[in-house]
Amino acid sequence: MAKVKYYYDSENLAYRKIKTKKRTKFGVFVLFFVASSLFGFLAFILLLNMPFFETPKDRLLTREIENLKLNYAILNKKMDEIDAVADALGERDNNLYRVYFNKSEISDSIRKSGLLGKDRYTKLEGYNNSQLVKNTTKRMDGLSKELAIQSKSLDEILKLANAKEDLLAAIPAIQPVQNENLKRMASGFGYRSDPFTKVRKMHAGMDFTANTGTPIYATGDGVIARADNNASGYGNHVVIKHGFGYETLYAHMSKYNCRVGQKVQRGDVIGYVGSTGRSQGPHCHYEVHKDGKVVNPLNFYYGNISAAEYVAIAKLANLENQSLD
Repeated sequence: MAKVKYYYDSENLAYRKIKTKKRTKFGVFVLFFVASSLFGFLAFILLLNMPFFETPKDRLLTREIENLKLNYAILNKKMDEIDAVADALGERDNNLYRVYFNKSEISDSIRKSGLLGKDRYTKLEGYNNSQLVKNTTKRMDGLSKELAIQSKSLDEILKLANAKEDLLAAIPAIQPVQNENLKRMASGFGYRSDPFTKVRKMHAGMDFTANTGTPIYATGDGVIARADNNASGYGNHVVIKHGFGYETLYAHMSKYNCRVGQKVQRGDVIGYVGSTGRSQGPHCHYEVHKDGKVVNPLNFYYGNISAAEYVAIAKLANLENQSLD
């Protein structure tokens, strides 16, 4: 039963009953209804975000997330297998194919360098499983680059294989002077005593003693790039560009038997032994360059000597004696 309220009428000195207007009652009802609805809505939103309250839509999303995690795990496992295959292929490429064709190996730091750019994966951040997606994407990009590098390397090897005959003809594979008894090798590649200053310094080639006028042979097919005496110390010298990164130099000639731009083949006479330039006696100073770097000519004499002869000349070449230039 609702409480009845009264007020005191001072004029009539009596208590009178308070009568509530219908409009006021309706306003109070509406206010109560709005407040109740707002409270109920807020309570519903709060319940939806509680971990213990899961809607069918939430269960569906949870199941999809778990499936995605499983798929990412399977993808990472497959990438592990691809990575192992790529490593084996890279090792075979470096230690077999590139060695066979005399190409420098591709380091692991280059093969596995990944893709550059600090902000490349920022768009993947800010999600519940961002790290998983980010790491997987990085691995995929790294594998893609590694396979691209390997593909380019194999294309290079294929090109070299197709030009194998030209490559084998271009490699400087014989000694520059006839050396049947292997006695003409006077000084080898490495640190030797300078004949003029007596100071120990790097000798960038090999010296072959011979009488003035002894023929000097091109050690591989190529094109004459220089035939002059404009380089300090070399005197009359010839430079042959063989292609495939190979270049040879023949110094201290008494005279030339070739001209710049002329194509020569292995065994062609390109000049004659002399003692021009910075030289202490008639000899042929011979250098081999690969990709712009000087290398030991001893490694290339497989074209006209046996294994036993190679051992014999190697012993002579490794003696730290005095060079002739």
